Formats: sequence, structure tokens, C-alpha cells
Amino acid sequence: MTEPNTAANAETETIPSRDELIFLATHDLAARTKGRALRLEEFTETTTLGWVPANLGIGPLGHIVDGIPYGSSGDLRLKPDLDTRVRIDTIPGRTPLNLVFADLIELDGSPWESCSRSFLKRAIADLNEHGIDMTSSFEHEFVDMSAKAEPHPFSLQNYRNAEPLGTQLMATLHRAGLEPENWLPEYAENQFEITVRPTTPLASADRAILIRDIVRDLYEAHDRHASFAPVITPGGGGNGVHVHFGLYRADGENLLWDPSRPGRLSVLGGKFAAGIVKYAPDMAALFAPLFTSYDRLAPHNWSTARAFLGLQNREALLRICPTNELDGRDPSSQLHFEFRASDIGANPWLLLGIIIRAGLAGIDEDLDPAPVIEGEADLEGEHKDLAELPGDLANALDRFEASETVRGWFHENFVTTFGAVKREEIAQLKGLTPAKQCEVYTNVY
Repeated sequence: MTEPNTAANAETETIPSRDELIFLATHDLAARTKGRALRLEEFTETTTLGWVPANLGIGPLGHIVDGIPYGSSGDLRLKPDLDTRVRIDTIPGRTPLNLVFADLIELDGSPWESCSRSFLKRAIADLNEHGIDMTSSFEHEFVDMSAKAEPHPFSLQNYRNAEPLGTQLMATLHRAGLEPENWLPEYAENQFEITVRPTTPLASADRAILIRDIVRDLYEAHDRHASFAPVITPGGGGNGVHVHFGLYRADGENLLWDPSRPGRLSVLGGKFAAGIVKYAPDMAALFAPLFTSYDRLAPHNWSTARAFLGLQNREALLRICPTNELDGRDPSSQLHFEFRASDIGANPWLLLGIIIRAGLAGIDEDLDPAPVIEGEADLEGEHKDLAELPGDLANALDRFEASETVRGWFHENFVTTFGAVKREEIAQLKGLTPAKQCEVYTNVY
């Protein structure tokens, strides 16, 4: 995560109270931010706090599941990444939030085998060893469950009805150094989207986590309920988490750009995309990890049920995004991908890590560049053989656990714990009506 924008904060900066706390934060398999706090005046550059390995087994419904390799014994430490420290003091009626993200480490200081943030850091290191740098950004969609006015997609009315929350959210993100770009009413009923500028991959994933919690905190401060759940009502519009990313050399040259090829996408970019497309069905349990995730992943839903690379197609798994060439702007530096199949159940550290891992597999396996599908995909004709994503979470888990490649990116104890958490989730939700399933996740997320 980048340093707070001190220039932007200068005129509003305040001195923290001696009674403030600081929260050392991690993010778990349920994509919830967890951690511990201490008095801010006791926090130093060498501070670490205790953590418990079995906490990894807490699912979305809030309890540690059985059948995991982490039990009542064992201890870890939360080691803060001091570059991620942030102070948020603009949410009405709330005490200031001091937060710093932490890696989970063993008592000897080594990375813990199942630390999600360390998983992403290793993937980034391997990407860099291939001579590739990345920038990335997460887009979040959510629904204002407390809205009362009659909604209309993308309308000024929806935008104004959300005030003052929109203005307060953008100001809060700006003052926290999170570089917000756009705040907009979206297509689904009472749905909104928040976007931020791209940054380094680790920082973008950190930001994605913090943005979720800031939105929730702000809406609760106004006695309103914001839900990021993938599906709010059966058959309704879905909330996605879209990941934009570009690949560059250390000198800033865009590695995706080749105007002589389809989609203006380079051979290296095509191979990176081919790896993501190839392994998407095996990764689905990680990027769409909720029981209702698969209600969103359907054709004609501005989501995706097939694994393919599309040119400016919002139903592609992976989209080549448009470039802005107005007023002579150079498109060569702008070309980038958008991964569109993920939702709020995905831990951003894991999500970006598997995208990198799959892309690198495409390069290391020397896959043929992914075909670029232009226009609408003809799923009944020309494109009927495109790989399908699993149709439900149970099948997605089976694909993940049977995949030598994708499973191999993780420690076996992580794989076992993830499977136990998700199968417990399936067992608790599969007997409920679709409406009740949606309600459960709407309350959790």
C-alpha cells in the first residue's frame, strides 16, 4: 500500500489523541479483515502481536470449522508493514481508525505457510524475476440496502440520493491516500461502484481490503447498510470485484502493446492471458468462493460463465480494455487487462496472487497466445467450445483440489483448511431457499 498522500492531507492533518488505538490487520479465507489493536502510543517499529493459526479456519458464518490441520496449539505473530499505516478520521460519529496491514509470521520471523499476504508477495517476486512489473487496481460494486427512493440505473437521481455518502467516501479515500477516481450509480437496483487509481500490486490489494471496510464503516455511521454480496436477490443483478492490471518493463515500457497483432496485444501478453484462461476453471473456487457466486457467473449478466479473452467485452473472463486516444493521447502506455469473474468473497491478496501465478504459467508453459474474441461471444455457434467455469461451489472445489498446478501454488495445510471452510459453508447453505442464501451473504458482506 502506498504512503498516505501527505500533500493532500496537509491542510487537514490532526495530531492523534494519546487514547487512540491502532489495529494490526490481516485478511482471511472469508475475505474479512481481522486482527488486534493496542494503544497507539505503545506502537513502535518493532511491535508485533500474537495470532492463532486456527483462525484461518473461520468461515463467512463466523466459527472455526472442524477437520483442519490447525488446532488449539501453535502461535504466530502479526508483523506490521509500516508502509501501509493509515489514519482515517472523517467518518461521522466514529473514532479515528489507525490501521496497519500485517504479515503472519512464525515465532522465528519466517513467513507463515498459509499467510495470504505473503502468498501475493512471493507471486510478485516471481513476476519480477521474469523481468515484469505490474500495476493494478480493484473496482468494487455494492448495493445500498437502505435506499428508499425509486432507483434508475446510472442516474443523477441515484447519485444525489446517495449524498452525502458519496462525497464523504471520496473525501475519506482521498485523505487516506487511496487515490479515488470515480464514484457512480451502477446498473443494478441501488448499486454503486467505486474505482481507484492503479498502483503496485501489493498496494492495490491492500487498498481493496481497506476500501471495503471504509464503505461499511461509513454506511453504518449513517445507519445504512451497504452490501457487496455477489447476488442480493435471486435472478437480480450481481456485484463484482473487477481487477485491472498492466504489465511493464522496469523502464515503463508496456509489455502488452503490439499494434500489429489482434487486439494490439503482444505475444507475451497473449501467453499471460492464455495461462489465466487455461487455469480459470481450476481457480474458480478462489476467485468466486461463495455459494451464490455462481448465480452471478452466467451469460447475459455482464459477468462470465466461460473462460475467454475478449476485446472490450464485459462478459469475457479477461477483457482487453479500451484506450483513450482523445487529443492525441498515446494508447501504447494504456493497454491493459481486466479480470471480471471475481466477487467480494475473494481475499484480494489471494485473488491477485492467483492471477499472477496463472499468467506466469502461461509464459513458462509457452502456451499459444489466447485468441482474442471480438464482439459478442456466440456461445451457441462459433464459440460453443469455450471452456466453461464450474456451475457451483462444490464443483469448483473439486476442480481446485484436483488441479496439480493450481493446488501446487499453496501449502497443503492451506488447501485442506480452505476446503474444510468451503464445504462447511456449502453444508449450511444448500438446504436454504435461494432467497435465504442471498440474505445470509447480504448480511455477512
